[in-house]
Formats: sequence, C-alpha cells, structure tokens
Amino acid sequence: MARCFDCPVMCGADRQNGEYGVCGAGESAFIARAARHYYEEPPISGTRGSGAVFFTGCNMRCVFCQNREISRDGGESPFAFRADADKLADIMLRLQDLGAHNVNLVTPTPHLRLILDAIPKARARGLTVPIVYNTNGYELTDSLRLLRGLVDIYLPDLKYVTPRLSLEYSGRADYFEYASEALAEMQRQVGVLTTDCEGIAERGLIVRHLVLPCAVDETRRVLDHIRAALPPETYISLMSQYTPIPGMKRPLDRRITKAEYDRAVTYAADLGFVNVFIQKRSSAESAFTPAFDGTVE
Repeated sequence: MARCFDCPVMCGADRQNGEYGVCGAGESAFIARAARHYYEEPPISGTRGSGAVFFTGCNMRCVFCQNREISRDGGESPFAFRADADKLADIMLRLQDLGAHNVNLVTPTPHLRLILDAIPKARARGLTVPIVYNTNGYELTDSLRLLRGLVDIYLPDLKYVTPRLSLEYSGRADYFEYASEALAEMQRQVGVLTTDCEGIAERGLIVRHLVLPCAVDETRRVLDHIRAALPPETYISLMSQYTPIPGMKRPLDRRITKAEYDRAVTYAADLGFVNVFIQKRSSAESAFTPAFDGTVE
C-alpha cells in the first residue's frame, strides 16, 4: 500500500516513503506506554489490569483531549519508542506474561496495517488473551472488516450526533456519519459483550460516551441512536470524567455537574438500557491519565 486511506480523513500520505499522515503517524508506530491499566471499565480492567498499549497520533482533534501530549504527535518524541510488527507482538506477549486480562490497543487506527501484521505474529507465538480495539469511533467500515477474526472486543466512543458540535469540539463535522456505521460493523463482528465466570470480558462491544458540560441534550441524542441501532442489551459506558484543560473556553472550562450526569444516567435508564457502566465524579481527575514515559511493564 503506497498511500494511506485507512480512516475517514483519507489523507493519502505516502507513509512508506517518509510522509506523515494527518494523524501524525508514519511507517512505524510510536508507543508512549505499554503497561497494565486499572482505570478502564470493570470487565476490561478486572483485577489484574488491562494490557494497554498507548500509541501516539490520532485522526481527530478533540480540544479537550486528555492524551493531547501524545495524540498530536505520531512521530518521534522523547517519551515514545518506535515499534514495528515484531516489536508490537513482543509487547503483547509481555503484557500477557505480566498477567493482563487482555491487550488493549489505544488509538489504534493510525497503525492499522502494523496491527494487522502484529496480531497474527503474537497469536502464533502463544498470545491467548483477547484483543481490545479502543477507538474514538471515527472509522471506515472497510478498514474494520480487515480486523474481523483478529479483534475480540471493540471499545469505541460515540462522541456526538450533531455535526456542528463534532466540528467545533473535534474538527470532524462528518464524525457521526462514519461512527454510526462503524458501530454497526463492530456489532456485526463481535455481538453483545460476553464475560467469563469472573466477569472479565471475552468478546463483544462496549460503547463509550463522555458527557460534556452543557451537552446533556447531545448525550440524549447519542443514547437515542444506540437504542435504535443496536440491541437493547448493548453495554454502554457513560463517563463523567471530563476534565477541563487550562485555558478552555466556555462551556468546556468546567467539569460537568452532578445534575448533568444524573440526567444522563436517568435518560439511559428511561430508554431501557440495563447494561450501563457509570462513574463517580472523582473519576474526573488528571491522575487517572497515565504517565506517557515509554514504560513497558
């Protein structure tokens, strides 16, 4: 593949010849951290942690991104290390050896081709834990189809329905157009979440949504779509962890209120959802963002 058209941006970067995509990624991946992570949803983190691999680069431009120190730069940086498919397979096996319940690929889409190569290599060498595809949801269904049979658990965001809001906050007016189709494809591949006898995720879909300040109406639109398009048993993670970045303008200059989050949770219940993960407001702290220091542990 000479040029990259793997995500909705379709920037056409010639990454094999030194160009970087709009996502910031080049031919190789850069990884800012690979370690057990304990702050995902309970079926993902479990008791031994999720084996999170934090890639640099992103195909969106969320103004409130908590991982902005790595999402804006997919190239070389002082806190990330280069990884080809063999190195990524090594990391997957290392995380399994450490006891992680799964391998959790965080912001994987800029590195799709490398991941398609790395997972079979790791499986051939003894990887047995599930693969989690932890994505912002801005995906092409054609790209997702390449992952069929390789990814066990999809963990996508559904951030917005309204184009105006997705353009203003994330620079992508067509976000819902692609994310809605992506979720449908993920559901077709892995179905409703299933867990083992200890409640650890084995296969399926969990849809995340971050409740934003002054945006409960948008949360309702997101939940309406999930209710209409996916099975009623779909697992939803309704997140209260929005943390304002210094210098943010209104209304993103504050955390969400308890009343805002309660309205979101109540609406999910009113729609008949029974598998909803909710968060304490104490989750809205920067301490829950790991140190992106190149650690592998």
